[in-house]
Amino acid sequence: MRTAVVAIIAAAAAAISAVPAGAAASTLPPPNDAALQASISGLPDRDTTGALVRITGSAGAWSGTSGVSDVRTNAPVRERGRFRVGSITKVFTAVMVLQLAQERRIDLDEPVQRYLPGVLPADYPPVPVYTLLDHTSGLPSVDIPGLTDPQWVLDHRFDHWSPRQVLDTALRHPIDFQPGSAQKYANTSYVTAGMIVEKVTGRSYARNLRERITGPLGLCHTSFPEDDPSLPNAAARGYLDVDGKLVDVTEMNQSIPGTAGAIISTAEDLDGFITGLFRGRLLSQEMMTRLFTVPDVQTSDGSGPALYSQGLMRVTMNGVEVWGKTGSRHGYSSGVFATRGMERKLTYSVNPTVKSPDGQPLIVRKIAAAALTRTVV
Repeated sequence: MRTAVVAIIAAAAAAISAVPAGAAASTLPPPNDAALQASISGLPDRDTTGALVRITGSAGAWSGTSGVSDVRTNAPVRERGRFRVGSITKVFTAVMVLQLAQERRIDLDEPVQRYLPGVLPADYPPVPVYTLLDHTSGLPSVDIPGLTDPQWVLDHRFDHWSPRQVLDTALRHPIDFQPGSAQKYANTSYVTAGMIVEKVTGRSYARNLRERITGPLGLCHTSFPEDDPSLPNAAARGYLDVDGKLVDVTEMNQSIPGTAGAIISTAEDLDGFITGLFRGRLLSQEMMTRLFTVPDVQTSDGSGPALYSQGLMRVTMNGVEVWGKTGSRHGYSSGVFATRGMERKLTYSVNPTVKSPDGQPLIVRKIAAAALTRTVV
């Protein structure tokens, strides 16, 4: 499955264009306050209960919230509160793997089978570690029956799944394609990558997160919840539409997405993370090159060229090229993106009541269009 921004691109095609010749002579204007406020106005509505947006960077800053954090009390969304970041977790996981590569504890060209013997089926070909990070591994998607059924999600929201259990639902299927030959977005690759991090370091993912990323960058409100279903100091509570009734799903075990999607953070911390990452505080120059290199392959479904590097995704909207990641969990959809020079950094979290197949609600298209504009000089 390609990630949420594919839907954003398709739906906002009129606003999207390739970077024009002479883009180097282009500048980003200050944030458009009116357009940004309009992009999140009218909440709560039937699809979204709340939203927060944070823009920083050398081109200017803006922040705003809309809707409610609790449909019972109508309390406002908390700008500094925490939310589930979903697949933004993948960026943290990729950074850990790239760090281990620069420490020469992992060889990115070596197969997964070297680091996790017996985990992949015997009839699978060698799967280089780097293919996990850029979604060219060919590993099949996680296949948990009922995961997209709201009632199933509600009934099983406190269940614990081990990473191996999650992987086994995918690995009962044949490999999708020869590793490295195409790109297909799947949580399977990043659950596998998280297992490698823990195996090579002998430490939990949560400890690696603290010692390798959040500690060095001073991110005090970013954590990996393991089996803890709570969401402390929530920016907004998350709701799921189950047969026309909003059910509070703020508390939910995140062991199914795990190292592909379980991290909790804040808008301020995500801004700090992408800032530190882009400034080279976490990775060597060699690994930074990997972080910003999209493989020259097509998507496995033939819908277009690859979008993902070894950790990020590249998006061009209104002539503005940004790198980052979207994320989606039940009740939460989020994103963090920045231009390479950090003229514009965008972080958002919205609270949809339906988890759509592409992962992001309609409101995200409006936020992206309002936040990413370019003035040619």
